[in-house]
Amino acid sequence: MYYYPQQPPYLLLAIGFFIALTSGLALSGTLKLIVQQWQKNSEENLKSSSSLKQLFVPFLGITAGVCLFLSSGLEIFGFPSLLALGVGLPVSLLTCLLIWLQLGSMLSFAERQGMRSLDLDSL
Repeated sequence: MYYYPQQPPYLLLAIGFFIALTSGLALSGTLKLIVQQWQKNSEENLKSSSSLKQLFVPFLGITAGVCLFLSSGLEIFGFPSLLALGVGLPVSLLTCLLIWLQLGSMLSFAERQGMRSLDLDSL
């Protein structure tokens, strides 16, 4: 009647969290380096597409970690493995795709208008 997994994937949950966390730290460091390069080379026009290429691998790691974390978390809470993957994969991929598009638009906006345009505290 009820589905209880024999071996809940607690290890996969921890591995997914670890992958997402370390990839997030790598993305943060890479983003800080890109902003520092913008400030140093303000007279040179750096393309935001090259910045996005540098951010792609850490962001892909975040996506994989979130997908693994969400799927194994759903499986721990009683979803069958195939259904947990069927729900976790589209939700995490769609969310990460929308965040990637937002990140790209924010980088291009900051490149055009400058970093001061993103400071909401001064408004």
